Amino acid sequence: MPVAIITGASRGLGLALATGLTEAGWRLVVDGRDAGTLADAAGPLGARAVPGDVTDPAHRAALVAAADELGGADLLVNNAGILGPSPQPRLGDYPLDVLRDVYEVNVVGPLGLIQLALPGLRARGGAIVNVTSDAAVEGYEGWGGYGSAKAAVEQASNVLAAEEPAVRVWRVDPGDLRTRMHQEAFPDEDISDRPLPESVVPAFLRLVAERPESGRVRLADLAVPA
Repeated sequence: MPVAIITGASRGLGLALATGLTEAGWRLVVDGRDAGTLADAAGPLGARAVPGDVTDPAHRAALVAAADELGGADLLVNNAGILGPSPQPRLGDYPLDVLRDVYEVNVVGPLGLIQLALPGLRARGGAIVNVTSDAAVEGYEGWGGYGSAKAAVEQASNVLAAEEPAVRVWRVDPGDLRTRMHQEAFPDEDISDRPLPESVVPAFLRLVAERPESGRVRLADLAVPA
């Protein structure tokens, strides 16, 4: 049974992907910052729950160690992230200390986890999924903090793919989904028209199964016909 590490798996997209991989026969190591919420999510999946924050080096090491106990990670899904202030400020007013936090969680932490997982992923011909956003490539007003952090993730993924030919590196745009983070981005709007995170799981499983070349992937382009 293949093994995956999924960060930010206690709710939203991360939980949906974890559920899909479990049903497809994967064993999982999952994390989240709230231990209770993570335990509730991981229990029904039989996943190894490792609560903590991806910005903590010791926590990142614990995730990789837990995967090694299961035989080693074949897939790393960097899904954990933070939006930043809600509502989001314009760049001209963005608090720089908060911006540093956004980059630590969305860019530095995931790269640190990649660095620890890479030796095993190379050996097993594994794959990395870095969850990104259309805000990384489009100039949406008010999205300068989160969007620029995801743009950094995209370019880091692009370079990593060139440097690590033995590993698939996909920067995956799941599209607009009905998640708590998306609601935080639009605190005064009704986002019930957005699809649930579970709607993109078939496309994600197709990506993992078909293993296309490294690159940017819009899950909408891999949608499985009904």
